[in-house]
Amino acid sequence: MFTYAARRRRWRRRRRLAVLAAVAIAVTVAAQHAAHPQQPDGTPVSRSASAAPSTTSTGRVRFGPGFRWFDFYGINLPVSAAAGPRRIHNGLSGGFTDTPLGAVLAAVNIAVRTSAQWGPRIYRPTINHHVVGPAAGILLAADNRKYAALRAAAHVAPGQPAGRGYAVEAAYRLVRYTPGSATVAVVSEGPSGNGTAVLAVTRIRVRWQRGDWRVVAPPGGTWSSSATTVASLSGYTSFPSEG
Repeated sequence: MFTYAARRRRWRRRRRLAVLAAVAIAVTVAAQHAAHPQQPDGTPVSRSASAAPSTTSTGRVRFGPGFRWFDFYGINLPVSAAAGPRRIHNGLSGGFTDTPLGAVLAAVNIAVRTSAQWGPRIYRPTINHHVVGPAAGILLAADNRKYAALRAAAHVAPGQPAGRGYAVEAAYRLVRYTPGSATVAVVSEGPSGNGTAVLAVTRIRVRWQRGDWRVVAPPGGTWSSSATTVASLSGYTSFPSEG
């Protein structure tokens, strides 16, 4: 069974193999913003009639059969045969169902792919086609600058990923859901600046547009405005093992 504990051990092994600390630190949306602590969001789940069959008052969703983990440059991302992403090609993904589960999966899969770490072949089309909101252009410009610095540090060819990922997508909470929009809090575990493990929760808004979920760009085009550190997974639901 591919449990959180197993994925955490795998991350620890990979972290020990890291050569560039800068690459290992900033690999996921949450981990790269862990230095901006705030109070954890305690907003209750808002449930609509259409959401009731597949959500609970604790902000959980029912994953059901056909759930698995997809290796994305060292980070395991959640995938459901029923809820998406239905399209995974050349590092990109899309095609989620307009359901609570689809919203959770879209939040994780799209937001992680907006990181400059993976190079312009991934973050540019992801932001251009799967990110909406007034700050989308700011996010893209920031990624262009970050990628230039990461590529120089990692000494990789232009356009290539600046290293693999060293983080675990650990848990989530569906903060709010309607058929047209949702807010998902995603907890990631990754290395901090001093090499210790840190849990960081990123609040991700998604919006149903043009037949799919789109991530709303974070305020100011930086995920640090939507991230906070947490001491434990209390109040969040761990992602399931494969089934």
